[in-house]
Amino acid sequence: MSRSTTTGGSALALAACVLAGVTGLSVTGSSAATAPSATASPVVESRPSTQGEARGFLDTRRGTSTASVSAGLRLASTAARRPAARALQRSLGESALFDVDGSTGTPRLVAKLDGYLTGTSKRPAKDVALGFVRSHLWAFGLVAADLDTLRFRKDYVDISGVHHLSWTQTVGGMPVFGNGLQASVNSRGRLLTVGGAPVSATVVTRSTGRRLATSGQAISAARRDTGEASAAPGPRDVARRVLFVTRAGTHVGWQTVTMSAAEPAVSVLDADTGRTLFRQPLQADASGGDRHATGLAYPFFPGKTPRGGTQVKVDFTAQGWLGGNATRLSGNNSHAWSDVNDDDRAQSSEEAGPSAPRTWNHRLKPFHLSGVSFCDNPWPCSWNPDVPYSWRTNRRQNVTQVFYFVNRFHDHLLKAPIGFTESAGNFQRVNYTHKGKAGDAVDTQTDDGANTAAGLPDGAHIDNANMSTPPDGMRPTMQMYLQHQPGTTYPDGDPFAPTNVGDEADTVYHEYTHGLSNRLVVDARGISTLGGVQAGSMGEAWSDWYAMDYLVAQGLQADQKGKVDVVLFKYDGEGVYYDRTEPLDCKVGSKAARCNGGLTGHLGGYTYRDYAQVVGSPEVHSDGEIWAQSLWDLRDALGSAKTESLVTRAMELAPSNPSFLDMRNAILMADTAVFSGRDRTRIWQVFAHRGMGYYAGSLGGDDAAPSWDFHTPPASTTKAHIQGTVSDPGTGQPVAGIAVSLPFQGGNGVVNPTAVTDAQGDYEISGVPVGSYKRLVVTGSGYDRVAVPVTVTSGGAVVDFEVRRDWAASSGGASVYLFNGPDYGPECGPEQAIDGSQVTGWSSTTGDNAGTPTNVFVDKFVTVDLGVPVDVSEFGVDPSATCGDGGSASLGDYLIETSPDNNTWTPAQQGTFGVADRGRVNLLTPTDGAAGVRFVRLTMKGNQTPDFATSCPGGAYSGCSYTDLSELEVYGAPSAP
Repeated sequence: MSRSTTTGGSALALAACVLAGVTGLSVTGSSAATAPSATASPVVESRPSTQGEARGFLDTRRGTSTASVSAGLRLASTAARRPAARALQRSLGESALFDVDGSTGTPRLVAKLDGYLTGTSKRPAKDVALGFVRSHLWAFGLVAADLDTLRFRKDYVDISGVHHLSWTQTVGGMPVFGNGLQASVNSRGRLLTVGGAPVSATVVTRSTGRRLATSGQAISAARRDTGEASAAPGPRDVARRVLFVTRAGTHVGWQTVTMSAAEPAVSVLDADTGRTLFRQPLQADASGGDRHATGLAYPFFPGKTPRGGTQVKVDFTAQGWLGGNATRLSGNNSHAWSDVNDDDRAQSSEEAGPSAPRTWNHRLKPFHLSGVSFCDNPWPCSWNPDVPYSWRTNRRQNVTQVFYFVNRFHDHLLKAPIGFTESAGNFQRVNYTHKGKAGDAVDTQTDDGANTAAGLPDGAHIDNANMSTPPDGMRPTMQMYLQHQPGTTYPDGDPFAPTNVGDEADTVYHEYTHGLSNRLVVDARGISTLGGVQAGSMGEAWSDWYAMDYLVAQGLQADQKGKVDVVLFKYDGEGVYYDRTEPLDCKVGSKAARCNGGLTGHLGGYTYRDYAQVVGSPEVHSDGEIWAQSLWDLRDALGSAKTESLVTRAMELAPSNPSFLDMRNAILMADTAVFSGRDRTRIWQVFAHRGMGYYAGSLGGDDAAPSWDFHTPPASTTKAHIQGTVSDPGTGQPVAGIAVSLPFQGGNGVVNPTAVTDAQGDYEISGVPVGSYKRLVVTGSGYDRVAVPVTVTSGGAVVDFEVRRDWAASSGGASVYLFNGPDYGPECGPEQAIDGSQVTGWSSTTGDNAGTPTNVFVDKFVTVDLGVPVDVSEFGVDPSATCGDGGSASLGDYLIETSPDNNTWTPAQQGTFGVADRGRVNLLTPTDGAAGVRFVRLTMKGNQTPDFATSCPGGAYSGCSYTDLSELEVYGAPSAP
């Protein structure tokens, strides 16, 4: 994701650029360690691009709605209870992980936290992996014929000697998207992990292709879905036919990669309906004989720094970066130019020619701007935002600088102990080892969009940087922007000084690392699986961590013992970091002023308990600080080199769309593979100290309300059961078919053990390690999700739940009857306001799409048909911004009306939501119109943009363009006949 996507406002407002709300858990429940029960308190758990905000991650195989999550948990639970699956779990011992994918019923990951799945073997690595699967077909949920669908794709051997193997699947002559078989085997032939969620007995349905019959039509549809100005296929856009397998059936579709788009993405679209089934945004925020080409570059960033603030001479040819006779900055690792018109093509005027033959000695010429105290004190400004084309002065200097940074970091990541090699999928035009796919040197674009507003950058090309990473063999794109919005004051209007982010090493290194993580955390076909919640947060954290780890190791960034000084992006503005709330080296409990705690309410470094609280709602940059600080603790405990090795190898071992706990486990497995488990105890201690201890849990990578724990694993494990009854307080009747899950990834077999209530509402989860857990979670169609803490003793635990019916939930039969404004479905349409999840929501325009001035608000409404008449007791509303919009787009002024027939309407509630109301379901009692309600209409009459009429002509806030709502809920009882 981009380092920052909006300007204006406070430091925390800048960090809170994506606000998506935690999953709603708002209904009371009861719990007890033994019968009888006792009361416990629950834990409440194609859009046009603007301001650099792209459409987000989408995967219809999973979904975040209550119905989707519940269905996935039920399927996984059924698959994990197969006799063969249970026998395999028992055979693997106490540290086993048996993680079943909720869309296929097959293993996402099988592994052990303290060893291997098999003994040593002299057989080829792929035979070891396939032999294990063949011996446990029923446990995997496969049949013998499924093995015939596997196509061996790759055996990548990392620098520690571990083989990373992948098999894709082909059914009926078409490749299956996303699913396959993945395994890792060490140099002694021992199987470390196996998974990949392979599909079984897939039935290929006939496709008419009535909406998308050709690759060109598919590419155009994908471009429209991501909000591109032009739907015409570009020169770097490709498409292929694939099968997309879901719980409900198999779709014949098109997989597209739209690298020519402004917002590149991998997408899958249904060939018959044209519906988007999957979207993975690729843009993440950040030799010539005897002759030698040289240039000047800053090792860190320009200005008065202890080291790295003065331009030094660099021999580009001796480093292997550029041929001795080069006339432009295009080598094996990167082609750098200034894409000032943002067309992703290098015109001759945008190339950075040499200052003399084979010499790029372009010196930075500082700008001295009145009223901007930052300039020259201590660091120089590089352009004047109020003077068109002033960026031309340092254009060639910045291209040279970024070319240096990209090549230098390429070489750092290539070498041991990181080992981002050619076979691992690194970025090179030519792969000298002939391993991996070549032809993918980085397209490095500086001053991106600097000339998109008459010699100045427009609002979508300022205060940002990004990296778009397609699969191996396709060129990634890095874009560096100018900073400080033209026409605004400093620092109140825009706190970023008039500099160029390409002059700052940690920005470039941060963006380049997005390429590393997106090439290593992949599915069987090599496509990144980093989702938009916990995995997206770790993507930002890895980028922060690798950048600062390198700069500290080089002596360019201070890291003094006993001080808090590992600060990112200091060149952004007067030493005040606007992109992160805390430095990386903030320790838990620190009293240092810099360790301010964001909006968590405590000082000191962050823990897993703070997830979604750092800026008040889930946000990948702020939540990523939890992971980055945890990795910095690991670096302090184990040293830079060993931690680099463990963190990188863990990416290669990670399951699809990992959670923080999945990656904790992957680091433990990497320690087994690389260091024979020597640091297992210290690794557990580090993560337990940061809230990712033994009893912590997460319902997958999309869980925005994970549970935390500060314990290391017990010396021995006693297992017991959790049982109870689930009922509806409105009817007093038991509720059948509800999933009750214990989020837990500490070993001992099944990941997230789950039971499903029977006709009497009863459930039982067996084999649970004795201990205290923060969440036992209930999910079911049409009902609010509920979570309560539970303590399991040797005698077990009894936990009874009352689940409250949400009559507005689409999973319970409600539907959107009418709405106005554009339809940004599927993931941002009005249906997302009634899907039971605060992670998704409804986004609409603030204006009317027909030329309304940007300072005029136009009301948008949605009408929900409850399906049956209801006597309403309360409405529930989470007003949080969604779909990547800043907090200013959150619902402000609102009106709720009710009707028995969609003709006669009665105002039932109205008011204004503020910042404190975001990220939670606010309960509202109707003042009128509560009886016999069949239709509910919510009108968005304003948002939370400050001083809307005066601030929006400049367009600095997301709310100037969009107004959002995360969740609308309706509670009550069926009306009497």
